[in-house]
Amino acid sequence: MEVETANKDAAPASPLGKIVLVASMAAGVQFGWALQLSLLTPYVQLLGIPHTWAPFIWLCGPISGLFVQPIVGYYSDRSTSRFGRRRPFIAAGSFLVAIAVFLIGYAADLGRLFGDSTDNTTKTRAIAIFVVGFWILDVANNMLQGPCRALLADLSGDDQKMMRTGNALFSFFMAVGNVLGYAAGSYTNLYKLFPFTLTGACDAYCADLKSCFFLSIALLLILTTVALTAVKEPAFSLEPELGNPGGEEKQVVPFFGEIFVALKGLQRPMRILLLVTCLNWIAWFPFLLFDTDWMGREVYGGTAGKGPQGEIYARGVRAGALGLMMNAVVLGITSVCVNPLARGLGGVKRLWGIVNFLLALCLGMTVLITKLAESARHGKTVPSSPPTGIKAGALALFAVLGVPQAVTFSIPFALASIFSNTSGAGQGLSLGVLNLAVVLPQMLVSFASGPWDALFGGGNLPAFLVGAVAAAASGILSLTLLPSPASNLPTS
Repeated sequence: MEVETANKDAAPASPLGKIVLVASMAAGVQFGWALQLSLLTPYVQLLGIPHTWAPFIWLCGPISGLFVQPIVGYYSDRSTSRFGRRRPFIAAGSFLVAIAVFLIGYAADLGRLFGDSTDNTTKTRAIAIFVVGFWILDVANNMLQGPCRALLADLSGDDQKMMRTGNALFSFFMAVGNVLGYAAGSYTNLYKLFPFTLTGACDAYCADLKSCFFLSIALLLILTTVALTAVKEPAFSLEPELGNPGGEEKQVVPFFGEIFVALKGLQRPMRILLLVTCLNWIAWFPFLLFDTDWMGREVYGGTAGKGPQGEIYARGVRAGALGLMMNAVVLGITSVCVNPLARGLGGVKRLWGIVNFLLALCLGMTVLITKLAESARHGKTVPSSPPTGIKAGALALFAVLGVPQAVTFSIPFALASIFSNTSGAGQGLSLGVLNLAVVLPQMLVSFASGPWDALFGGGNLPAFLVGAVAAAASGILSLTLLPSPASNLPTS
């Protein structure tokens, strides 16, 4: 058995300033992720990928997350680099993000360079380059986020309050990145800051996307450089188990063997946490993948492409980006209030359960908003924006969803770190195992949402309704089965 000597001295928490610097890297990561959520689904349709096939593009993320984050977590737990356990992986992930963003932003230009015709609606080479860049981007994001959260847990030591604070700060900076990303995505003339982005193969929409990615790379590299320079990790070594005859180190179990043992030996609290998290993300992913598409397609009544229908669709996508920015503002405010809310409601499990019911209600409300928008368009021959009341209702729904999203981005990871400390497991591997409960639902949604929606005539509502049911189930299990650490309960 290996003894992690760095964890022996982990009891005292590091200064809050270091935790803030590490958490701030989430803003750089989330800036790029916000651009993916708000702009890339419409972008891939402009490259010629049909709406029903768009979910399969998003399989890149869960498949890479299924393997990359547990592997990175496992090896970062055991890294003996003089630069620390987590920092080398964070630096490598940042470098890969820059490469991936270049490939995605210049997919249309590179596709034309390699033979794509501007007359074809389906740009085969551009799609291939985009998919390669997208895979690299998701691998890089998984290399970044897992070690970042594990480093927060390392810096928090055995202080459960500091762990919750660190994860709440991580969620807060994710909100900051979301605000910046969605604000950039909703601005229509950003390419004028970078005139070279507008080319024969890349129109104004594509050039805006390129410009947004340039800004996201700059923010991520600045935040990562500052954090990794200011926050030093102690050198880590693996010592043989005390009492081992001869003091010899036992053989290290290979990664896949250890993760199998970790899954097989999960204690009941962690098993229930994985189940609740899995249902929670089945609820979230349909809306996260298609929120702006829902605004452009169902609420505004447009279709991706050129002409009047394409213009009204683009207007809806921009309105969706504005809604996501409002969502991010609420997410940021709620993130700093998670601990007080948990104390006021009687514990984190009760808070998580309540907000899951709120998530189910909001997903159900998408049906009402869509039907009202369809009714307002009935009989009109010229495409036009929906009435002000319907737009306001859709934007309000985006904003309210920031409350359950803040809880989803913080409480499960804090509980995983607490349960990991209790059981003596490595933080990196434990957070990697938790990530399985995030990526497996995303794979399910990516495979099933297209055919499921097509079964009911197309559109996004069928997947949203499945998400509402999953959110309600997650809320019930959180309230009835999920254990709550004693230190999370309010004290008199």
